[in-house]
Amino acid sequence: MALNNPATSRLHGGTDALGVPRHDFSTNSNACGPCPAALAAVRQADPGPYPDAGYSDLRRQLAEFHGVDRARIALAASASEFIFRITALSAQRAGSSAAVWLPRHSYGDYAQAARAHRLALASDPVSAQLLWACEPSSPLGGTQPGLADMVDAQAHTAMIVLDRAYEPLRLGGAPSLAAVQLDTVWQLWTPNKALSLTGVRAAYAIAPLHAEAAVAELDQLCPSWPIGAHGVALLQAWTGAEAQAWLAASLQTLRDWKAQQIALCESLSWQCMPSDANFVCARPALPALPQDVTLEQALKRLRAQGIKLRDAASFGLPGQVRLSVQPPAAQEALHNAWQQLTKDMK
Repeated sequence: MALNNPATSRLHGGTDALGVPRHDFSTNSNACGPCPAALAAVRQADPGPYPDAGYSDLRRQLAEFHGVDRARIALAASASEFIFRITALSAQRAGSSAAVWLPRHSYGDYAQAARAHRLALASDPVSAQLLWACEPSSPLGGTQPGLADMVDAQAHTAMIVLDRAYEPLRLGGAPSLAAVQLDTVWQLWTPNKALSLTGVRAAYAIAPLHAEAAVAELDQLCPSWPIGAHGVALLQAWTGAEAQAWLAASLQTLRDWKAQQIALCESLSWQCMPSDANFVCARPALPALPQDVTLEQALKRLRAQGIKLRDAASFGLPGQVRLSVQPPAAQEALHNAWQQLTKDMK
């Protein structure tokens, strides 16, 4: 269907008009961070000179890290910036007939980018020129149903972008795609979440095999110096052994915290959904609240106490919230605040 509705304000977790939440469950940044090696690299970055406009060393390091040819590396100011730019490329290539296919539940910028370029949303993958995928998915944190079959059927006729923002934060399960299938899709990487430095904006994508021309086209659509000195430092640290060792150790801590957090939510009679990532969706027990009190109102009350959860209604999951895994102290604060909220509202 065509996207003719007026643009709406975008919803994100994290810092808002009330400032930085004291206990932030609303974004999926690694709660064990920030990564010391990455933080040190960012602090030591020299913001005086321009970065190399061609990012030669950075492209080489990322290519070596992933074991791919450097011509397949496309740099981006952020994942969201890349989402808009590759959507623009799809619109240029296919013209007014271009259509975009989205998973049933997905990050809002996929649709927002399509709307900005006046592209239609395809009802099925076959009729789309640009297809989005995400594993572990957001907001549910699981596998995307039918992803492998879709890639096998569409990889030679359309651009497929696999958003891998949460792959480094995978706590269970396994990816749907084999290595040979990954070589047929665009892989979008956003290390700032795994390193818990989301305020540093930098990302990159790995193009499919033999898609070097598309990388060049994306570069033509990009302003000069999309990544500043701090973003370069972040991505370079990401490829280092110290940051990778810290990340691997953090995953076990996150698994332990996740088990505790799910148990805590269930003790409040919340229904938690399955997830392979460092976040879960849950349905709070609204029967504990008066009938005239909505989930939105309850979340505002929590936010006033410094606790922020992500309302999942904008993801197409009304009545649910998305919670990132947080340390035990934050979990206890959520537990106590919810109990007090239900008591005060009765």
